[in-house]
Amino acid sequence: MKTRTLIVAAFAALGLATVSVAEPFDDGQSTTYYEQLKGKKVGFVPLSMGFDLTEGWNAGLQNQANALGYEVMVRDPNWNTEAGVQAANGLIAEQPDVLILHPLDMQAYNRTVQKAMKSGINVIQINLKSVTNGDAYVGTDWYEMGTKQAEAIVAACGEGSGRNGKVAVVQGMLATPTAQISGQGMNDVLAQHPEIEVVATQAADWDASKAQAITSTILKQNPDLCGVLGLWDGQDIGTAAAIREAGMQDQVFLVTSGGGNQAAACDNIQNGNFDAYFSYDVPGQARDLNAAVKILLQTQPEPGSAPFALYTPLKLITADNMSPASCWTLEELKRIGG
Repeated sequence: MKTRTLIVAAFAALGLATVSVAEPFDDGQSTTYYEQLKGKKVGFVPLSMGFDLTEGWNAGLQNQANALGYEVMVRDPNWNTEAGVQAANGLIAEQPDVLILHPLDMQAYNRTVQKAMKSGINVIQINLKSVTNGDAYVGTDWYEMGTKQAEAIVAACGEGSGRNGKVAVVQGMLATPTAQISGQGMNDVLAQHPEIEVVATQAADWDASKAQAITSTILKQNPDLCGVLGLWDGQDIGTAAAIREAGMQDQVFLVTSGGGNQAAACDNIQNGNFDAYFSYDVPGQARDLNAAVKILLQTQPEPGSAPFALYTPLKLITADNMSPASCWTLEELKRIGG
């Protein structure tokens, strides 16, 4: 009888344990939160994989997807706009719940965004956007970027600096928001400073070798140049190389921008290649991108019905304010997520 009593008590204890495990805690939202995200599909068409911006965003996306049980499908067009449109159309046919686009050309993706939304897919555009809004934009306010870069060059070369005000602009691809919108911001600031003379404006198409050749020519034609406005660190490595080869690092003030990767930003501030760097902070953008994905997967709004934006706070990095926290590495981002 004693043995039988002990067995019954043991089974009763197991039964109690089973009941407690079968009813997980729910604070009123947590259960539906995980249910609404699990099993969903997110498509991602970057400009190209293999460089710090897209690899950083993808690291954040994949970490969150793995944690929450949904899938991120990446299609790499390798800097080709036509291939990017084809990749996006291919994903639309697969009907993901959310489509993330990183459009190189402001016009080329307009129909793609509209097609995705008509197909019932919510669209996020990351750091570059089409003329057509999707459901969310996550990234830089390019007009603000242009004004801040121009203000930096004015401070270095304009009134009160003791310099001659001669500057050059090395553009990227002219069809991108980076060139078109930030260019307007630059022009609006420089229009207020007649002491600044723009002696050259040329496009290097995001190619460091082209930027180096263009800058070398500009420096030969303008040996008293005070500053250069660049638009992206990957291109402006070439600009910096031309300035260094001309022995003019102490004379020419170079301002650029980018995602704030350690090798691209802080290392080049430290070695004197860049004088001022405006970072749009890829880890912060990855967190915002993940937040936008979660919002759309949970709320599932009618595509295009309630567009919103998460503009990135810009960080100025110079030799005077740089700290160990100013930049990031891909290895760190893959480890900690976004």
